Amino acid sequence: MKRFWLGTLGLVAMAAPALAADLPMKAPPPPMIPLYNWSGFYIGANGGWGQVDNCIGIVDPVAGLLADGCRNGSGGLFGGQIGYRWQQPGNHFVFGVEAQGDWANFRNNRASIVDPGLVFETKTDAIGLFTGQFGFAWDTWLLYFKGGAAVTSNNFTATDTTLGLGVGVAQANGTNWGGTVGIGWDYAFSPNWSLGVEYDHLFMESKDTLIPAGTFAGTLLHDSQSSDIVTVRLNYRFGGFGGPVVARY
Repeated sequence: MKRFWLGTLGLVAMAAPALAADLPMKAPPPPMIPLYNWSGFYIGANGGWGQVDNCIGIVDPVAGLLADGCRNGSGGLFGGQIGYRWQQPGNHFVFGVEAQGDWANFRNNRASIVDPGLVFETKTDAIGLFTGQFGFAWDTWLLYFKGGAAVTSNNFTATDTTLGLGVGVAQANGTNWGGTVGIGWDYAFSPNWSLGVEYDHLFMESKDTLIPAGTFAGTLLHDSQSSDIVTVRLNYRFGGFGGPVVARY
């Protein structure tokens, strides 16, 4: 009997490796796929269309502010931007700061309602934005909101057309400061390049310009301004594909 059991154990020992080889192998886990990370400095170019809305009033010493209506003008703009974005590995939230500068050509002109002999012309020829960003990323897609300071370079002219003389009675060139809010959408089509579209609304400070001659000599022109711009943006981000962000299974 003892020999029988020893023989049986020997057969089992010899068969065990063969049986183990026939058992199904557990499949290895799928590879961890790296996700895009938006962190890093970037620089880019933008171009698009914008509209400026100017509301003008004549400040009379006796009658006070005489509203002279609003008029909008539109045109193109082109420029660039530079900024930095930060995304913590494993987190969808993206934070950033950006400076943007554009050459613009927004202009309008119209006759005064209060004094039809006056023609007002306004032109915005440059725009600057200094903003912070907060966004949410889905891998290579990024939706973000922005807000901060805005500055515009403006030219304003009032011309007296009485008797067809076309005499300039007031002129002001300068900058207006204000604020801006906006929203944008970016898509990273390569490890370093992204393409996006952005909308911004600018609300600027009001300014008063003295009229030295003409019917309203000695009074002030009150000008309030707001703008809306839409741009297509192309950015180059310095650095590689991103940080050690991996897909979760």
